[in-house]
Amino acid sequence: MEVTPTLYTERLMLRPLELADADAIQQQFPHWEVVRYLNALVPWPYPADGALMYLRHNALPAIARGEEWHWSIRLKSAPEQLIGNISLMSEQDNNRGFWLGPQWQGLGLMGEASAAVTEYWFTILGRKVLRVPKAAPNIGSRRLSERTGMRLIGTDEGHFVGGVFPKETWEITREEWLLRR
Repeated sequence: MEVTPTLYTERLMLRPLELADADAIQQQFPHWEVVRYLNALVPWPYPADGALMYLRHNALPAIARGEEWHWSIRLKSAPEQLIGNISLMSEQDNNRGFWLGPQWQGLGLMGEASAAVTEYWFTILGRKVLRVPKAAPNIGSRRLSERTGMRLIGTDEGHFVGGVFPKETWEITREEWLLRR
């Protein structure tokens, strides 16, 4: 198994997630504006040891199995501070997920992080398609998909932390992605 590399963008450092990130995740993650559109599998209210349990029992074992790739998002100007996470998963119709702390939302940072991990997905992992499910009311996530050339391929109903919402699945193929580069 290859070690997940640190990725860099203009403003960001994406560092492979590690157990030592639990406290920082626990501080940034459990905010309604962060979790409301995430999968209902996320416990809410978020338990005091939620980040530690997630890392120990979900993310790190999936990384070790070569099924998932997780990065902490950090500003290059403040690399000691975790501001979010971004992940790639080899699930059928769920290949990328992310969250960003409230004070860093709306600054275009997730666009940079998404571009870096999407490149990793297609070039390093050699995948042919990237599919991303999301709650339809999550306008920021929808706009990111639109800006990056993804297209809506299906709608359904989904269970999210904030309740039952229409769910959209967005897709971009490797060929489409290459044409946009």
